[in-house]
Amino acid sequence: MKAAAFAWALAVTPCAALAGAQIEEQLADSVRAGLSAAVSDRAVPVLEFRDMEQGRRWLNEMSARLARRIPDRARRTELLKTVQYEALRSRLDPQLVLGLIEIESGFRKYAVSSAGARGYMQVMPFWVRLIGKRDHNLFNLRTNLRYGCVILRHYLDIENGDYYRALGRYNGSLGKPEYPNLVHGAWRGRWGYAGATS
Repeated sequence: MKAAAFAWALAVTPCAALAGAQIEEQLADSVRAGLSAAVSDRAVPVLEFRDMEQGRRWLNEMSARLARRIPDRARRTELLKTVQYEALRSRLDPQLVLGLIEIESGFRKYAVSSAGARGYMQVMPFWVRLIGKRDHNLFNLRTNLRYGCVILRHYLDIENGDYYRALGRYNGSLGKPEYPNLVHGAWRGRWGYAGATS
């Protein structure tokens, strides 16, 4: 019940970023190279749906849900197109990414956690050193979402598809249920969508 109350409070009030103390781990050279290639892609994000009508319906529905948090329609549209594109690139459900962003930053582009995580998906700066380039700005929308999605996919791969453990790793709270439960609740609750996203 406390987790549900906390999740509801996150949905209706601005809050500090929730990111935990994500742990910097040693990466094998092959893993580092793969992650580095994934975050270096500069393709322009476009909606990827089976047909344009399906994409339009998804964008309109998600935009309406996000309107209170991001009043500017152009900013909402850019965020949603980038979420959908980067999530699918990393084989993630865009609704999961929206739920994670809600819990991590409350959809605040310039959110900074007490641990130093940055942006919408609260990416820890050490990732830039590990897999990125010095000029990668974690407050840039596309850079932040690209890193966040690539990192979450990396953790899902490590955890053999176990979302609870992968989300715990993402937040630096592995083994504790609160954070994965909050993200899962947002993913399946407020951001749930019956239509396919690809």
